[in-house]
Amino acid sequence: MAISRRAFLGNSALVGAGAMFGGAATDALAVKAKDDGMIWAALLHLGINSWSDGPLPNWGSRKKGDPDDFSVYLREAQPYMRTTDEEWRFCVDGMAKAGMNMIVIDMAEGIQYESHPELAVKGSWSIEKFRKELDRMRAMGLEPIPKMNFSASHDTWLKDYHRMVSTKRYYEVCANLIREVYDIFDKPRFFHLGYDEETAQHQSLYQYAVVRQGELWWHDFLWFNKTVEALGTRTWIWADKIWHHREEFEKRMPRSVLMSNWYYGAEFDIAKIKNENIKKYVGAYAWLEKAGFDQIPAGSNNGFRTNTRNFQKTVEHCVPRIAPERLKGFCMASWSRQVPKYHEQNADSFVESAEAKAIYNRIKAG
Repeated sequence: MAISRRAFLGNSALVGAGAMFGGAATDALAVKAKDDGMIWAALLHLGINSWSDGPLPNWGSRKKGDPDDFSVYLREAQPYMRTTDEEWRFCVDGMAKAGMNMIVIDMAEGIQYESHPELAVKGSWSIEKFRKELDRMRAMGLEPIPKMNFSASHDTWLKDYHRMVSTKRYYEVCANLIREVYDIFDKPRFFHLGYDEETAQHQSLYQYAVVRQGELWWHDFLWFNKTVEALGTRTWIWADKIWHHREEFEKRMPRSVLMSNWYYGAEFDIAKIKNENIKKYVGAYAWLEKAGFDQIPAGSNNGFRTNTRNFQKTVEHCVPRIAPERLKGFCMASWSRQVPKYHEQNADSFVESAEAKAIYNRIKAG
């Protein structure tokens, strides 16, 4: 089904101003897929403090302190909540309108944890408020899934505990948080642990950097996986560890772990790709399939102004290469955050997702 990008983006401005989309079940722009169990997810960020623990250099031509500064919105941890209720509701409503069925919620500092209230910032949601939002999502046909990133590159939201990685206190705090969030989500079928980009390079501008390697990385990951599985749910992670550690990843990673390989570029033909790292990013979909992992490939519209159609191309690339029984769905990872500055990119992500879903339906229909 063709989607009118202009119509969708035009309507989105109304929603941002407080108006509501029409009902997802009857909206003319909604994509109605066959009920084959496919997951059509999007990553939304309730909390944002998952990156730098201190001031970053100026980005581009912006001056430090500029209210439009990219780093303040996306990268630097702040002592206050940045996600707005209006943009959050706009994104949830937009997902329903686009015919999606799952929201992966990056929690971070987004709520006032009862087990660890010290992790809250000014404006963190109360648990009562968050539960009401979970109920609203479910009523719209959207399945909420928790994401708590425990990669040492993305755990600034843990505050002091992010400097205690792999200690007894660290394990206690993380176990408390996982159990609490599992209960808040009422026994979700997946629990996303993040676990991406734990390298020195990804922390080169941080004030405090820590990288688990070798046996310690595996010890901690397997501990997290065991903690999640003991609750009766399934671990979900970003799969980029396989890019540079393929042999040990295939040997040691439990096949019960759900994988989201991610690649956000425009070119998927490995024969045309010259960069050896990018070849690995694209090739990992096939590696994971050959090794027998279940997958939810992740694409993005983070280059939406140049319209690279990455998410649609991800579907086109992966459907023929991943066995139906192991292809569980697709995830839009816009990385735009739920703040007004990124309203247009958020809106575009719904259009891209609806188009990707329509492509999937056409491929399956033959």
